[in-house]
Amino acid sequence: MTDLYAEALATFDLLFEEALAAGEPDRTAMQLATATPDGRPSLRTVLLKAHDARGFVFYTHLDGRKGRELKANPRAALLFHWPRVRQGVQVRIEGGVAIVDEAEADAYFASRPRGSQLGAWASLQSETLESRETFEQRLAGCEREFEGRDVPRPPRWNGLRVDPERIEFWYGAQFRWHERWLYERDLAGGCGKRMLYP
Repeated sequence: MTDLYAEALATFDLLFEEALAAGEPDRTAMQLATATPDGRPSLRTVLLKAHDARGFVFYTHLDGRKGRELKANPRAALLFHWPRVRQGVQVRIEGGVAIVDEAEADAYFASRPRGSQLGAWASLQSETLESRETFEQRLAGCEREFEGRDVPRPPRWNGLRVDPERIEFWYGAQFRWHERWLYERDLAGGCGKRMLYP
């Protein structure tokens, strides 16, 4: 890991802690942008569940829309926005996406509340749902199926890791004189840093 990449990750960790201290409602909330192979974008909020030098991890159904889009076009952009930190901070991350290993996904799934585990089995994420009652019936069926035992991770529910190629820190300022710093990794494993105009 290069010194500049380590600096970028340390900056994220510092801001992540500041977001907690500032009382952000959910500092783990991040916007996830994906696109189809022909460039049709989509955006939604997901939750950061882990981060380290390997990247930033969230979990989802691989058969849902974002899972399908990331399988066909394994690149994504993330955006954290913490308006209570300093004068407002945004962190933008772009990079390739890969599935986390089975042991990591199993460990995280086991840590989830039982209701969330059952919901992962009951949901056909992004598919048409005829009525709320249909989903509730599916949930009840899952409760019966796993009654008295641990709920295993569904085979098509997994974690995805965004490996940062670009990390931008955007610091809000009066008159929109924002301060922006961009860290970029190259194919050789190096990392550069430059300031951007507001």
